[in-house]
Amino acid sequence: MKFIGKLVLWLLIALLVVILAFYFLLQTQWGARQVSGWITDNTRYRLSFDAIDHRFSSPAHLLLKNVTFGRDDKPATLVAKAVDIGLSSRQLTDPLHADTILLQDGTLNLSPSTAPLPFEADRLQLSNMAFNSPQTDWDLSAQRVTGGVSPWLPEAGYILGKKAAIQMSAGSMTLNGVPASNVLIQGAIDNGVVTLDTIGADMARGSLTGKARRDADGSWVIDNLRLDEIRLQSDKSLADFFAPLTTVPSLQIGRLEVTDARLQGPDWAVTDLDMSLRNLTLSKGDWQSQDGKLSMNASEFIWGSIHLFDPILNSEFSPQGIALRQFTSSWEGGMVRTSGNWQRSDKALVLDDIAVAGLEYTLPKNWKQLWMTPMPAWLNTLTLKKMSASRNLVIDIDPAFPWQITALDGYGTNLQLLKERQWGLWNGTVTLNGSLATFNRVDVRRPSMTLTANASTVNISELSAFTEKGILEATATVSQLPQRQVNVSLNGRGVPLNVLQPWGWPALPVTGDGNLQLTASGSVQATAPLKPTVNGQLSAENMNHQKISQTMRGGEVTTALQPAPETPVTP
Repeated sequence: MKFIGKLVLWLLIALLVVILAFYFLLQTQWGARQVSGWITDNTRYRLSFDAIDHRFSSPAHLLLKNVTFGRDDKPATLVAKAVDIGLSSRQLTDPLHADTILLQDGTLNLSPSTAPLPFEADRLQLSNMAFNSPQTDWDLSAQRVTGGVSPWLPEAGYILGKKAAIQMSAGSMTLNGVPASNVLIQGAIDNGVVTLDTIGADMARGSLTGKARRDADGSWVIDNLRLDEIRLQSDKSLADFFAPLTTVPSLQIGRLEVTDARLQGPDWAVTDLDMSLRNLTLSKGDWQSQDGKLSMNASEFIWGSIHLFDPILNSEFSPQGIALRQFTSSWEGGMVRTSGNWQRSDKALVLDDIAVAGLEYTLPKNWKQLWMTPMPAWLNTLTLKKMSASRNLVIDIDPAFPWQITALDGYGTNLQLLKERQWGLWNGTVTLNGSLATFNRVDVRRPSMTLTANASTVNISELSAFTEKGILEATATVSQLPQRQVNVSLNGRGVPLNVLQPWGWPALPVTGDGNLQLTASGSVQATAPLKPTVNGQLSAENMNHQKISQTMRGGEVTTALQPAPETPVTP
């Protein structure tokens, strides 16, 4: 019996020696190569590490050094200087579920091609790691990441698991092409719903703070978001800059605050922007709101040829539309002020009162093309209940027919400028006058015009101006039908008889000053020339009583010259 007892004792000692030898061998480079080689040869994963470190002072922790891990034939999922695995009694029943996994000083690449991972942990911790998540809805690249995920239960398509709490910070981060630094994120994942209770970051030389939620269908709910002192330059147009807002299924904004922002793109810029937006939802190219509000102001706003100084905008949103409480801005050396409403039901914008004063405005070179271009679908009609203009300078530099009006004043009521998305004067009454004007190098004084429009006709009841030596007076009617038939009746008293030549009428065979009468009609269409449609009758008489009568048919003139009467001889 003593022999058997001694034999068992020696066997236990030998087993203990073997275990200790194996224990110490595992902590050598040879042991590390054997373990990593066995895993690489017998699983779908590749693993390599330099050494295993285990200390009796921390018996529940296993430290792997200089670790590289990944799937076969795929880029490495993990490269780290150290991986600290916290063990527990759970390893007896679930060897691949650790108490904690701490990744230090390396790179973690998580994408659909790397999942599912074979490990789980009650807590995954990162310390000074780089984190990349390409080929997902969150195109993420982060450096100097510290934080944790608890629990960490990765599944196919769910890199961080279906349900976990997240708390991380990063020295720098790029998310979907947007860079940021000093990032802090706290939140949770619950079956595809990502709740971010705290978001903080420095971005574009400013700061971002907020709280948001991303639902499983990709919709976003922003409880609050604040951007301070953002300085952002983009290579995208204004439409492309905001395009990402239209790609999400829904974006619900509870409160968005922007303070002292400066944004710039290829053909747009805004400086010193302050904005407050509340209770607005963007979805499928449209918006919804119960009691939303938008307030914004800036020192300067540029969009193409539009250049505004000190614009101020206050509006309210409702299911019925938008109430424009205030819009004021300095523009082209003057001021613009208006208020009104946009109705969702008929896409109609009604401005209660618009005032334009002190402008020095040169029309764009392509203003005629812009005038013929239909407006977007959201703006079907535009009506000005009341319009006033004061001391404006308007210039058209079209070389074919340049003109300008100085000190242009005016007022109008119930002016409908858009109908079925097409610009025009479809209804209302307006009176315009100026101090000086030039029309194709013909100077006139005190030009004045009064017109009334309805669905069928624009009636110009008064059109007058003083020339260098006389006065021109005219009336006209313009049909609103597609043919756009125009009828003009013009009288000139004591005017230069060549006054009409720069405006398109052929030169007269008589010269000097005199009186003239013109009646003409034509069809003004954007797609057809005017001249072949013009028919008219011109009568003129100069101070020497030379009379001329001209008839125009299809743009061609025939002339009948009457000799001046002989002066009677006194006997």
